[in-house]
Amino acid sequence: MQQLLKFNPPNTDDWTATPYAVNISVLHPTRGHPALTHSRQEDIADDIRPLLLSQVSSPTRFAIATLVAVDGPSPRDIGAQMLISDQQRWGFLSGGCVEDDVARHGREVIATNAHRLLRYGEGSPWFDIKLACGAGISILVEPAQIDDPAVSTLLSGYRDRKPVLWQSDGETRTARFCKKAGSLLQSWDDNSFSALYEPPLRLVIIGSDATALALAGLALHLEMETVLVDPGGPMNAPFVGMGYLCSSTVEALPLDRWTAVAVVTHDRESDESMLAAALSSDAFYVGAIGARSRLQSRVERLQEHGVSAAAIERLRAPIGLQGLGKSPRDIALSILSEVKRDFHSRSARARSEGVSTSSIAPSSVVGK
Repeated sequence: MQQLLKFNPPNTDDWTATPYAVNISVLHPTRGHPALTHSRQEDIADDIRPLLLSQVSSPTRFAIATLVAVDGPSPRDIGAQMLISDQQRWGFLSGGCVEDDVARHGREVIATNAHRLLRYGEGSPWFDIKLACGAGISILVEPAQIDDPAVSTLLSGYRDRKPVLWQSDGETRTARFCKKAGSLLQSWDDNSFSALYEPPLRLVIIGSDATALALAGLALHLEMETVLVDPGGPMNAPFVGMGYLCSSTVEALPLDRWTAVAVVTHDRESDESMLAAALSSDAFYVGAIGARSRLQSRVERLQEHGVSAAAIERLRAPIGLQGLGKSPRDIALSILSEVKRDFHSRSARARSEGVSTSSIAPSSVVGK
């Protein structure tokens, strides 16, 4: 049974009880702002592309709100987006300060079929909407629909794991496949926004023990594209929603430069051959579980598989961030933490220092 924290602040008679933990609730004054209840799971959405894919069969119009400029510290990077429909919204662009108002503008944009450029915080005409971080942010809100050619190209890139260069001034949008990203991530010239949409992070797990299952379960919980490889394993995948290869050859491994590979079993010959293939591929991260004392023997076996010295240098072994426990879940957390850090650090050089308060990569991994 949930307990309720009851307190009576002065001059407030409009309160909403919202779950805060498993058995406790906290009272929040809503004053007409539903976001203050902190109960919106939709806010967690961090990529509008899978949300758009779910709308492919629907003719409903929607609005896309994009964070295009930031002056000062901000909890979100430039390029963060919200998806807004007549009845719903997904994603967030600040710490909960502006999302309701952005959604209101989004619905008006849908109704009028005309884009808007919104300014909040420093330089905003709406002095009653304040940003806790003290920054100023600009948000482009544009109408769109699922059969828009640019949206179709964006979703094709997502499905086929191809980078897409998106450009929009709110009225006209273009999107094209882009082989070489260079240093471009996002840019805004006060009129048009450009962004590179890369394929999402994919995690390939080679193994079958408790650590492999814990890692797969955690990755799925974080909505990562997950593939478990277990040659000779059972016919059915242990979890719904994941890729599963139980009779795989090295050539069948789904490896590209947005893929991380984690080998979490011990010294099976099939695992070593797959590890060798991963190190020789474009995968941005390759790690293997195992004691440091056995690392040299593993290196020698990789050399026997024809892996170059430069490729072997890429191997993260022992895998994961150090200092956590040795239980399967602890190891899974350490691996995913290292994978996520390395994935996001690839673009750290292209970010302006101070743009985000939550995604600054450690200097030890910038540029890797």
